[in-house]
Amino acid sequence: MRKKIVAGNWKMNKTFSEAEILITDIADALDEVDLKGAEIVLCPPAIYLEMAMDVAFESNFKVGAQNIYPEDSGAFTGEISPLMLKQLEVSYCIIGHSERRKYFQESNEFLQRKADALLRHKITPIFCCGEVLPERESNKHFEVVKQQVEESLFHLPVEAFKNVVIAYEPVWAIGTGVTATKEQAQEMHAFIRGLISKKYDEKTAAGTTILYGGSCNGKNARELFSQPDVDGGLIGGASLKTDEFIQIATSF
Repeated sequence: MRKKIVAGNWKMNKTFSEAEILITDIADALDEVDLKGAEIVLCPPAIYLEMAMDVAFESNFKVGAQNIYPEDSGAFTGEISPLMLKQLEVSYCIIGHSERRKYFQESNEFLQRKADALLRHKITPIFCCGEVLPERESNKHFEVVKQQVEESLFHLPVEAFKNVVIAYEPVWAIGTGVTATKEQAQEMHAFIRGLISKKYDEKTAAGTTILYGGSCNGKNARELFSQPDVDGGLIGGASLKTDEFIQIATSF
């Protein structure tokens, strides 16, 4: 049975003291609820990763980073390597988020290098894919997602691919308050699973965790997570509010 995951992407939010309070509050709240086997992942800004790991060692969540540079070391000012994350025992790292693609011009080929670097250090990539509104309106959304997944992940041998988590995030729904319908989410998740089955095999496809992201919140999480191919969520703004994040985490 594939893993259920709720991951909170904090993006560039929270001061140090605010982050400390939020991490502690979430950790305390998670101890009081039934997660029904779901794995919870907190992805704070990089400067808070060590603090999050200190709490995670005695709590019911894992820690993920928001980005890496695909080299272990070197003259890459301002960047963070997967080797650094490995030393902290970070479990996950988000790659391919639409904001990285848009603001930092990250290509599918560059994301391929990031996936390879993370897997080399046994860190699970949370690979984001998704279409912008004009691509959805022109009925190119399947084509766009197919290209993103194929060009960044399908070079991997099957045993490596089994360690990847995919997050479908329709860009038109990120931070807009507009959420894909449960039917739209299910349709794309089933499409992605079909791509995996065709490239690898049905068993690998059935075992791949595919998350939904894009204005997922406490009110719509249960409906979205009830879909057969939606295995949880990559949560943005709602992950910054303890009560709502816990509500999402317990929506299975």
